[in-house]
Amino acid sequence: MSNGPSDKAIFIAEVVGTGILILLGDGVVANVALAPRLAPQAYNWLLIAFGWGFAVAMAVYAAGGISGAHINPAVTIAMAVNGDLPWKKVPAYLAGQFVGAFLGAAGVYAVYYEGLKAAGMPNVWCTGPGSIINKAAWGYTLKEAGASYIGSFSITNAFIAEIIATAMLLIGVYAITDRENLGPGSNMAPWLIGMLVGSIGFSLGGTSGYAINPARDLSPRIFGALVGTKGLFDGMYWIGPPVIGAIIGGILGALIYKHAVKPFLPKRGE
Repeated sequence: MSNGPSDKAIFIAEVVGTGILILLGDGVVANVALAPRLAPQAYNWLLIAFGWGFAVAMAVYAAGGISGAHINPAVTIAMAVNGDLPWKKVPAYLAGQFVGAFLGAAGVYAVYYEGLKAAGMPNVWCTGPGSIINKAAWGYTLKEAGASYIGSFSITNAFIAEIIATAMLLIGVYAITDRENLGPGSNMAPWLIGMLVGSIGFSLGGTSGYAINPARDLSPRIFGALVGTKGLFDGMYWIGPPVIGAIIGGILGALIYKHAVKPFLPKRGE
């Protein structure tokens, strides 16, 4: 009887999968910031959220048959806490994810390095609090659409947002991959997981930038600092919402699915 993939296979698969995730995900951010081929108005949050969703789908298709393509420490840790992954396998997953994310960031740098240098090495690597414009909702006054930014969401608000968004990620991942639920057929699960990430970006991503993945945020942040992007490790934000908040949210989401959904699914044949 097979005991599943070896630690080496898990590590390599997670390097490849997480590398693809960051190459295509941070790549769409760099494209929006540095290389628009249409008027700038055509490049916005909508494009970024779609780009990240497609990036997740491609990453899961690439590595899913080997490691399950966690490509996210919050997923790996949540599954271990939930009893769905042996703790002895966790180090191979985490090592692959953090290494892969660093290499993916290096790939983005290779593709866009002239634009990055010309722009003063802006942050296309990692997340942070969203801005609050000078008038909310439909009351308008964005300097009558020229937008005047006056501040950011607090670290506390961003922390809460990461917990809730990552919990939604894990609930969705469990639901999509659970054969006892309404799980998709025809190898569509990776595509739907990508659309789940896109939906999280559309609906919950504005406060913190929806890291929902410690490796996605921390490894590119380290790479960005090494190549000269300033301010990436100022203060304690970097370890709070995108790392600790995402891990807490992942565990919470896995436990919600395990205790509030799974027990009430009808067994096959009932």
